[in-house]
Amino acid sequence: MTCVPYRRRQSTAPKSGAPKSVRSAAAGQSLDIDGIHLHLTRKPIKNLYLRIKPPSGRVEISAPMRMSESRIADFVKERHSWILAQQQRMAEAQRRSIMALNEGAGFENGGRGVAGASGHDGGVAGRPKTGDISRPGIGDAGPGQAGTNVQPYFDRSQIWTDERKRQAAAAINAALPQLLAKWGPVVGRQPTHITLRVMTSRWGSCTPRTGRIRLNLQLGLMEPQFLEYVLVHEMTHLWESGHGAGFQRRMTAYLPGWKTLRRDLNRRVVL
Repeated sequence: MTCVPYRRRQSTAPKSGAPKSVRSAAAGQSLDIDGIHLHLTRKPIKNLYLRIKPPSGRVEISAPMRMSESRIADFVKERHSWILAQQQRMAEAQRRSIMALNEGAGFENGGRGVAGASGHDGGVAGRPKTGDISRPGIGDAGPGQAGTNVQPYFDRSQIWTDERKRQAAAAINAALPQLLAKWGPVVGRQPTHITLRVMTSRWGSCTPRTGRIRLNLQLGLMEPQFLEYVLVHEMTHLWESGHGAGFQRRMTAYLPGWKTLRRDLNRRVVL
């Protein structure tokens, strides 16, 4: 994720002639400024922040409550070319990721923040066990968060063929018994069910109340350390529902290198 801070000038008096698209800005509103679609959120902060989130290139702005609308628009216009260049770079990285998938390689994103807030499933494979899975999953302080409600430009039906689903499921099912035997005693809890699915926005999720864990089928086509990390991450949620200090203390105790694994995983594209 690319983030640019902007320090507010001392005066916040609004300028006349603010763009119509920004004049009605409110917290959580979608706007268009100079052809750039963005999401504006007002917060009790001192500075203005611009974020471009991979893999979609979604533009998000957090602005002080009293910052003038025209100043926000000026900030975006001044960085118009840079924003477009970053979005183009992310789109190219995503294109290369899809090509790598078709060649059986990993999925490099080149940015940060992949897993998102919704877990729409594109299919089921392997030997899944049923169960409702809801947040918390890998998001926020876990492997990042992507822009929501952004439709990918690639066709998942062409990527996730039946053969590729079988291949991924076989790899995960072959690894799970050993991983559970290794990490169950370390974490001190075991999942009641593990479901494998094609997930469009996250690597895994957990429902602590039921002990159910869901894993992204894509992990079966990636380097084995990522499956191990996501499994440990979700098993830790059996103790800690959020990603706060308690969760992070446990992860550091269980898997000291987890932050490096999280960073590397967040450079991959969820397909």
